[in-house]
Formats: sequence, structure tokens, C-alpha cells
Amino acid sequence: MEDEQIVELYLHRDESAIHYTGEKYGARLRGLALGMVKDPGAAQECENDTYWEAWRSIPPHEPRDYFYAYLARITRHLALSCCRHRSRLKRSAEICTLSTELEQCIPAPDDAACRLEDTVLRQSINGYLATLNEEKRYMFLRRYWYLDDIASIAAALHCTESKVKTTLFRCRRQLRQYLQKEGYEL
Repeated sequence: MEDEQIVELYLHRDESAIHYTGEKYGARLRGLALGMVKDPGAAQECENDTYWEAWRSIPPHEPRDYFYAYLARITRHLALSCCRHRSRLKRSAEICTLSTELEQCIPAPDDAACRLEDTVLRQSINGYLATLNEEKRYMFLRRYWYLDDIASIAAALHCTESKVKTTLFRCRRQLRQYLQKEGYEL
């Protein structure tokens, strides 16, 4: 079933929308969550919670043209919440490492004005990503959106881990320069 048809089922409050969503995207959403939480049970819970959140948020949202991205965003946020909850006292080293890698590139939302600029920052980051070639963009998104490790990115691209690390380092440096040109103080 096409995404537009599934979204229509959500809009008409037809519960079969959840079935069709699971049929089409369940494995991908579970895989996304599993890569982040590293626990099959928690990944399954994130997948199920994604369906619930989609049910609650459609309508008013109508993600016909970007349904998987919409679901993946929900799943990612749920998985990150699960990670935070599970490691409240001892923070996950992987998430901490990734946060450290990007903290010099992206300004921290330390006040209300900065939080209001979230949309503009998102557009700036998307603008930067549009300047990258397909391989660099893939590396960047797999590392910082999907939280994949360096080895799995290298394996998927049939290249060395050293190349991935070097490319990501250069991408972070270029992102920092790009954001500074956009007027962000880092």
C-alpha cells in the first residue's frame, strides 16, 4: 500500500493504518531503534510507541510525501528517550561521544531566543547537507542521525574506517564554517 493511502487511513481514524504501517515499515523502524538502544525488547517497544504517536499526531499532521521520514523521526526520539531513561545515572558513552563530536559545530540552546531559532538552524544544517556529495551525506547522516558506528558505515560503503573518520572530521569542520557564515556564534 502506498504512503498516501496509509496516511488517508490515519486521517479517517481507520485502525488498519497501524497494520499497514507495521507491514511496510515495521522492520526498518525496529532496526533503527535497535541500532540505538541495543535491546530487541526496547526496540520493539519503540516501534509500538511509534505507531501510537503516529495515531495521535495524524491528524493534524498529514505526512503524505514524507511518511517514512516522519515515522523515523518519531522512532529516533523515542529511542533516544529510552537511552536517556536507561542510563539516567551513567550516561551512554556512545551518545556522549557523538554529542561531544557535534557540540563545537552546533550552538547550544542556552536561552529562549536560541530555541526559537531551531527552525532556522535546521534549515541551515539541511542547506549544508545539500552541499555534500552523496557519500559524505550518507556518512554524516548514518553517524549523527542513525547513530551507526564507524565500522558499520565503512562496511556499507566498502571503505576503511580511517576514511570514514577523516571524512566525518572534515564534515564537522566544514559544518562549523558553514554555520559561522550563516551568522551562528560557536
